Amino acid sequence: MVASAATSAFFPVAQASSGRTSAMLGGGSDNLDTRGIKSKTASSGGLQVKASAQAPPKINGTTVGLTAPTEVLKNEDEISSSHPRTFINQLPDWSVLLAAITTIFLAAEKQWTLLDWKPRRPDMLVDPFGLGRIVQDGLVFSQNFSIRSYEIGADQTASIDTLMNHLQETALNHVRGAGLLGDGFGSTPEMSRRNLIWVVTKMQVLVDRYPSWGDVVQVDTWVNRSGKNGMRRDWLLRDCKTGETLTRATSVWVMMNKRTRKLSKMPEEVRGEIEPYFIDCAPILEEDGRKLPKLDDSTADYVRTGLTPRWNDLDVNQHVNNVKYIGWILESSPNSVLESKELYSLTLEYRRECGRDNVIQSLTAVCDGVHGESANAGGVECEHLLRIENGAEVVRGRSQWRPKQGQNFGISDHVPAPNA
Repeated sequence: MVASAATSAFFPVAQASSGRTSAMLGGGSDNLDTRGIKSKTASSGGLQVKASAQAPPKINGTTVGLTAPTEVLKNEDEISSSHPRTFINQLPDWSVLLAAITTIFLAAEKQWTLLDWKPRRPDMLVDPFGLGRIVQDGLVFSQNFSIRSYEIGADQTASIDTLMNHLQETALNHVRGAGLLGDGFGSTPEMSRRNLIWVVTKMQVLVDRYPSWGDVVQVDTWVNRSGKNGMRRDWLLRDCKTGETLTRATSVWVMMNKRTRKLSKMPEEVRGEIEPYFIDCAPILEEDGRKLPKLDDSTADYVRTGLTPRWNDLDVNQHVNNVKYIGWILESSPNSVLESKELYSLTLEYRRECGRDNVIQSLTAVCDGVHGESANAGGVECEHLLRIENGAEVVRGRSQWRPKQGQNFGISDHVPAPNA
């Protein structure tokens, strides 16, 4: 192939003559052209194909004859035979070798630059991949999250759903990091053998400040017993750069049989799995002991109907994820509150699970002010209820709102250490 390319480059006229000869049709019989298509001669009435003629080249007015390709090849063989093949002749072109060495050097320099890369922001060094780690003698799980652009709401800060999803993610990774993750969603091996799953019965969240896009937050979580058959899980969310407390949350979980969908007592085998990870400490938030009222059409100020779960709202246990309920609660909250206030406190009591085929109604009643402070402070408190169309309660809730761009609580908390 190389020899043909070289010949065509130096002798284009010779190739034209060869092509003309093969393209001409002989007389008296059918002939094949270069594409294999038959063409008849002019004597038989067919079309005669002629190649364009080309005059022989001239140099200074003198006609120069063409040398046959065979003669050229013969001359090349004679030249090569006059110079025997040696080791030096077989070496590659030095320019090509130098280019290859330069390419290898530049690639190695690029890899070294990546290994020696240092971020401009020191906070980016803290668990940059968000894998999480076990700290405090294996009793606390810590994980970092970078606030993404798609997690930002209309207020240019992370939404409450974003924070709740981060809390849920650390809880599951805590179980996995401790080596207790069975076949179920957050279930231990003994729970999986008994078809048991965790379900949340109460959640309380207090937001001191919402992080913004690009902030890196650290979420710490730990567990403790709650009564005879329950477990309490607490979270602390802080700014990685400043250490400022952003959010605190506490929750209570019980076990449900995955097949019968009924609550279950905690088996001793399961208790033996999780008790070594309990921290004997007080809840990170003081419990709001006020009873959550049951709303109806007469006591609610706003009612939103026709809320149906989407397929993406279901978790692996085939019921609506508990974070989705917050969005349904906000559906019936008035726009005047959403636009001028900021949600900072949320208390939820989960009464029953919600399935794919349920249709939900969201009810909200707005109070004059936040409990424990003057109504003139600008705070608003709301009562909430999510129910199925037939009247069965799903979630009761209470939310507290403060004026936007208000002062933070300035509360500083630390991860609790186990008692000596």
